[in-house]
Amino acid sequence: MTLRDLKPGERGTITGWSQDAPGRLLEMGMLPGAVVEVVRLAPLGDPIDLKVRGYHLSIRKQEADMVRVEPV
Repeated sequence: MTLRDLKPGERGTITGWSQDAPGRLLEMGMLPGAVVEVVRLAPLGDPIDLKVRGYHLSIRKQEADMVRVEPV
């Protein structure tokens, strides 16, 4: 499953990437093993507000499609 499949309030552990990870996301701490929580979605679903490693991060749906997660 991908990060985009999680609903607000759900958490997942990053297990890897479906394609090459954008360096920007890696630099922000979205590494395999990190726990990510979906806080909220914008009205049209883009961007997605996440909480990872104690801080909030907003990413686009297409970026969330690249992140593979396992539900917690």
